[in-house]
Amino acid sequence: MKRKKIYFVSGIDTGAGKSIATGWLAARWREQGVNVITQKPVETGCGTMSEDIAVHRRLMGIGLLPEDMDGTTCPQRFAFPASPDLAARLEGRSLDFGAMDEATRRLAVCYDTVLVEGAGGLMVPLCDGFRTTTLDYIAERTWPVILVTNPRLGSVNHTLLSLEACRNRGVEVEILIYNRYHETASEITVDTRQLLQEYIAERLPRCEFIEIPDLSGTCSE
Repeated sequence: MKRKKIYFVSGIDTGAGKSIATGWLAARWREQGVNVITQKPVETGCGTMSEDIAVHRRLMGIGLLPEDMDGTTCPQRFAFPASPDLAARLEGRSLDFGAMDEATRRLAVCYDTVLVEGAGGLMVPLCDGFRTTTLDYIAERTWPVILVTNPRLGSVNHTLLSLEACRNRGVEVEILIYNRYHETASEITVDTRQLLQEYIAERLPRCEFIEIPDLSGTCSE
């Protein structure tokens, strides 16, 4: 199955289930014959090893890769669990976008597809406060987005805002993942699914809708 070279995986907010969805999708595509790797260019609240990359590998059913061990899959790590902008400032540092881009480039040379998981949602500050957000980062690189949502209360609002923000910036949302993570009342789960399917059918007809089960018991997001 032919896939694009690089996708950016974002979520409707922090804790939306991005890491679970990224690992699950990578495993699914590997089964379909796609030589895929995941990346977390910047992660906060972590030490020497990316916790999200470890989640990806567990869901993919593989161990850590050489690119994980040498930092290529997570070139920017900060200890404080906050936005990359704040976490970097607290350490007297700033994001090295050049290092992030070079790491992604190296992965794209060796793999058919790279799933680049972001930190938090689309408007998370990366540097200089609101002046450089995750959405700015994506738009500059013209990467298609895989947006992760879930059935918890409030997700409809966050999802539609995220989809509208991408559309306003000319960013293509190629896949909307409905992650059953944060399972809630069945009435909300069913209604949210239907509403989002109707929205993309009418507004984003080329966007694929994928539903995945609640895998939160397998590993944390």
